[in-house]
Amino acid sequence: MAETTRVRAPGTATGGKAPSDGTTGGSEGGSSMFRNAYALMLSTGVSAALGLGFWLVAARYFTEEAVGQGSAAIAAMRLLASITATTMIGAVVRYVPRAGRATGPLVWRAYAVSSAVVCVACAAFLVTLDLWGPSYAPLRGPVAGAVFTAACVGWALLTLQDGVLTGLREAVWVPVGNAVFSVGKLLLLVVFAGALPVLGVFVSWAAAIALSVLPLGWLVFRRLIPRHAAAEGGREPPRMRDIGRFLAGDSVGALFSLAMINLLPVMVAVRFDAAHNGFFYIAYTVGGTMEFMAINMASSLTAHASHSPGSLADGVRGALRRMALLLVPVVAVLVVFAPLILAPFGGDYAEHGTTVLRLLAAAALPRVVVELYIGVLRVQGRTGVLAALQGTMCVMVLGSAAVLMGLAGISGAGLAMLLSMALMALVSAPGIRAALAGRAPRPACGSRPLTPRRHSAADGFGTTWARRAAARRASAAAGQDGVRTREAVCPRGMHGAGGPVCGTSAHSAGTPVGTPTHEPGTTVGTPTHEPGTTVGTPTHATGSPAPGTPLHQGGNPTPGTPAHGPPERSPAAGPGEESGTAAWLWLLLGLAAGLFWFPLARARDVPPGPLTGRELLHALPAPTVTAVVLLVVVYSGAVALGRLRPVLLAAALLTFAGALHSAPALLGVRPPPVSGPGHEVLAELLTGPVGIGGPAEVRAVLPPLLQLLCLGLAATALRALGTPGRTTAAAVWVLAVAGWAAQGAFAAAALPVSAGFLAVAVAALVHRRTGPGAARRKALSGSGPAA
Repeated sequence: MAETTRVRAPGTATGGKAPSDGTTGGSEGGSSMFRNAYALMLSTGVSAALGLGFWLVAARYFTEEAVGQGSAAIAAMRLLASITATTMIGAVVRYVPRAGRATGPLVWRAYAVSSAVVCVACAAFLVTLDLWGPSYAPLRGPVAGAVFTAACVGWALLTLQDGVLTGLREAVWVPVGNAVFSVGKLLLLVVFAGALPVLGVFVSWAAAIALSVLPLGWLVFRRLIPRHAAAEGGREPPRMRDIGRFLAGDSVGALFSLAMINLLPVMVAVRFDAAHNGFFYIAYTVGGTMEFMAINMASSLTAHASHSPGSLADGVRGALRRMALLLVPVVAVLVVFAPLILAPFGGDYAEHGTTVLRLLAAAALPRVVVELYIGVLRVQGRTGVLAALQGTMCVMVLGSAAVLMGLAGISGAGLAMLLSMALMALVSAPGIRAALAGRAPRPACGSRPLTPRRHSAADGFGTTWARRAAARRASAAAGQDGVRTREAVCPRGMHGAGGPVCGTSAHSAGTPVGTPTHEPGTTVGTPTHEPGTTVGTPTHATGSPAPGTPLHQGGNPTPGTPAHGPPERSPAAGPGEESGTAAWLWLLLGLAAGLFWFPLARARDVPPGPLTGRELLHALPAPTVTAVVLLVVVYSGAVALGRLRPVLLAAALLTFAGALHSAPALLGVRPPPVSGPGHEVLAELLTGPVGIGGPAEVRAVLPPLLQLLCLGLAATALRALGTPGRTTAAAVWVLAVAGWAAQGAFAAAALPVSAGFLAVAVAALVHRRTGPGAARRKALSGSGPAA
């Protein structure tokens, strides 16, 4: 598909902005990038939440020894699969967007190479199994070894599949696949509890991989790759030599990153006892979710800017802005509510892991700058700098942790992560500034610049051989058939002085049709407009035909070709497909509500007194626990839809919040009543003239109702302040969980907190109607599409 390119004629001034995408405008391409980033972040959040639920359920149904052996096998599987999956995923995200018709073979080769290397690594691991300790004893034997090897291959393919979907810019399917995998392993865990008391934890995890890999694999190869190949068929596919050169540097950097992530908890396990290792690992798991949010945004930036290199600066700028809006509130919640977040695991976890969680959460903020710079380096192909940066980061984190753990205990590991990330962010800041300014990196010694010297004024991308090959094809087409319609597909930057622009139309014989001629001083790709004309319709001199109309010499239409030939748009998911997804989410929401409340209504009451999170989980029936997982999946799916459904989001949020607050009451545990000034008056008002129950009942029900009111007010305020819909949905969901976890503290100040939310919402609405942007919004809404 030919890319729309804007250039300036010699001697003219530049003006305006080029489209950031080859097929769409900058805004649409940017929204695609952020949609993919949000989908990846949502996938990380869903996987983290359901992963914690998996281990809590495993601790309930399996012995401690079985849980330890299962977790050891899963850790080994993830490590062996990551040898290839983690090192190859950067190349997949980098080259799939620009592979064109070669996308299918490229993905097949990546899958084949990854599977072969993982099989060899698994064979070496199983042969030396006795050296790895007694935890891996259940893996002995040919059947167990074959299952383990198949699980490692499946996990590698699952990880690469996420990279392929990101490269295809279809990352909205990633949270769907991970949700299917997470829910499947939870259900299989309960099924295998009696049948496989030893290996049930590992087998449930391994069998659930197929539930995600097989259907999504069919979708990738039968639907998404053919659609991508049809839309990008005109691109020159990357050479295997270029991919190999990129892998040589990127894989080294990925190994450093893998070592940093996996060796830090190993260092803690070697240095401290099992109890303190558990305190650190839970905090590390929760805090590490924030880091993966930054990694996901960088992956989406790599895929987007690899497809449209001219959009790199806009992508980095938008990524920094979105990550600030999204990550800062989440980090603030983790820092403030760290003890409450760790309390469900036990009092000791909250006591010893709070500082670690706060430090790791704070380290996610500078990590954003580092990961975005890594994405910029991948787009620019500077894999040597990339490997050096990730290697330095690994050495700094592990080295400083070895020193600080001796001074501050397990908190020293979190402090080492924060200090190292802050220093690496300072190192990465100049590169981010250069990307924001649109400056090209300084070429390495002995390398050619990307743009030829005589065309330095052009906005060039692509290699020199690709530009020369495209120029030869365009010249041959012009000389052999100057009057026949032919679309010349050229990379950006291939514009000779005074030559035609590839992908446009000319009106003279001997010039490739599809290259419009322009008067000197005008900018190609930026149409001028006469008064009274509609935006998007370029104007021309009287009697001249519009560009894009295939012509013979003299202006007559070419026989057999349409007079008006708008470029074909790549097929995309229509509204009917999303409506079907929304209908399925509604059905799942109803199913989850039934599975939650019907078994819970017949459950036995628990002894009176306050319940910890673990005691509440043990008291809930298994269908109710499954329903909670389904509610999280439904809400996540509603957020991931291309067009948000406010009614579906509100229904899912109200059902989830109602489930959280009603579960203890249905088990016989009364919620804490409201207290403080104003509460008695409100209770008497509701029980007197209104006649709703007694004062005690009203004071017990009032906190959940006021919390729901606060959620609505918070959503109203965020939307009035211009916060994106998905960010608002995520923030309100975090508020719902935090409010339930801190319902005791909220009950003591329910009315003042609700009044504060109401004041903020009113102020935000007033600001929206009377602020500086109100007049502009009214003008835009009143002028219609022409504005």
